[in-house]
Amino acid sequence: MTLTFSIEKYNQLLTQSTPQIIESDEEYDRVIAIVENLHFKKEKSAEERKLYKLFVALVELYETEHFPIPTATPREVLLHIMEASGTRQSDLVGVLGSSGVVSEVVNGKRAISKAQAKALALRFKVSPDLFL
Repeated sequence: MTLTFSIEKYNQLLTQSTPQIIESDEEYDRVIAIVENLHFKKEKSAEERKLYKLFVALVELYETEHFPIPTATPREVLLHIMEASGTRQSDLVGVLGSSGVVSEVVNGKRAISKAQAKALALRFKVSPDLFL
């Protein structure tokens, strides 16, 4: 099934929804409601799919500016994963090296090496990039 794109139908959707750069929380809420309606609509038309992509891009732009995700250091990632999984320092002996090496890594006195990042990735079933 090939759906054809109608510029006239798309223009009607644009007129109804008036997309614009989001500059307030109220506008953000309005756009989120539109995105949710389009996201959950079954069998969207080609015009609705294009409008959905436009609104998602506007939401992403607003969220990037207003809700930045802080970057975590490899050590912070390790500590979070350890806490979430109930892993103790002693559980990482052999994964990172001796208990002294584990202590230094956990306490931020030693950086995580590439080999250690790979070993941690295998242990926790995540990407090694999280630890580099």
